[in-house]
Amino acid sequence: MTAEQLMDLPDDGRRRELVDGELREKAPAGFRHGRVAARTARRLDESVESHELGAVAGAGTGFRLTRQPDTVRAPDVSFIAAHRLPSDEDELDGLLELAPDLVVEVVSPSDRATEVTEKALAWLTAGVVLVWVVYPRQRLVAVYAPGGAVTHVGEREELDGGDVLPGLRLPVADLFGQV
Repeated sequence: MTAEQLMDLPDDGRRRELVDGELREKAPAGFRHGRVAARTARRLDESVESHELGAVAGAGTGFRLTRQPDTVRAPDVSFIAAHRLPSDEDELDGLLELAPDLVVEVVSPSDRATEVTEKALAWLTAGVVLVWVVYPRQRLVAVYAPGGAVTHVGEREELDGGDVLPGLRLPVADLFGQV
């Protein structure tokens, strides 16, 4: 399947990605997953906008990472630095043909550990600089950096935006709230 064929599929509420030309469907996310993704996107967007660093996108935003075979991924939250955003307004309506600078994946109860790790490493291979894998039930975040280094940041600690989001210090507890 191609990215164009993926985009032509009916909008029936299913979450879909394309990996090396193969369609992958996932069940809808649960409430906890959606709530954590929304809180994370909001916290990131507030920081990004106040410092004019770029743009944050929510779940369902597709990125074409490869062609022939096509790979289109849609993280739960993403950030693209201002200097990397397309200048042509029309390009913003479709799939962006770039890897975000930061990707956030929120783990659902149905996700398998090997698939989550595989996906995080695939994001890094595609050019993402920083991947946060958020575990709502455990209330922690696994931070993946280039070279495969993984750091676990607990609920009483802060996430650091590093070179991707300079100055960002985000308490992990803020991602979870009461949910």
